[in-house]
Amino acid sequence: MNVHAHAGVEVVLPARAPERAAAAAVSELRPWIERRLQEARDVRARIAARAGTLPYLGQSLELVAQPGRTRAHRSGERLLVPAGDARQAIERFYRRAARAEIGARLDHATAMAGSTYSALDIRAQRTRWASCSPKGRMSFNWRLLLAPERVLEYVVWHEVCHLEILDHSPRFWSLLEARWPGYREDRYWLSRHGATLVL
Repeated sequence: MNVHAHAGVEVVLPARAPERAAAAAVSELRPWIERRLQEARDVRARIAARAGTLPYLGQSLELVAQPGRTRAHRSGERLLVPAGDARQAIERFYRRAARAEIGARLDHATAMAGSTYSALDIRAQRTRWASCSPKGRMSFNWRLLLAPERVLEYVVWHEVCHLEILDHSPRFWSLLEARWPGYREDRYWLSRHGATLVL
């Protein structure tokens, strides 16, 4: 069973399961479902509350529509966007910015750790914020730019630690704590607010 912030409740059953199994599952899990639906309502309310603005590493950018514009461009505290449906132009802006913002932080963190990575990809993963391949290829979700700067820094350090330890063993978490003290707070923020990191 899944509860999605934007789509509601989804019950998945084996192909031959009777429909009454879905009703029984919903009945049994009702308190859990209600908590998740309230969380989803809270997410939608937080997104609606920022109408006319978008977050950028803890700052708030005012969206300014300009007829004839085809690309989104940042000018101080304003994000100049095409008039009409600007979502694609805004996403392209965030992807470009993510390469620069994450690349600089990744270079700094690997230099501090005495490690190297082989490549940096900026993506729009559905289930991950970032990943590190065994060969050191780093992949980061551009939506991290919608989070506070400290949260982005945490994710960068998390992946840099994976250059040395690929799993999530106690050894990994100890290394992360040594390199990014207080990481638990940032990790918690991301688990609690990650669903709001959308355009």
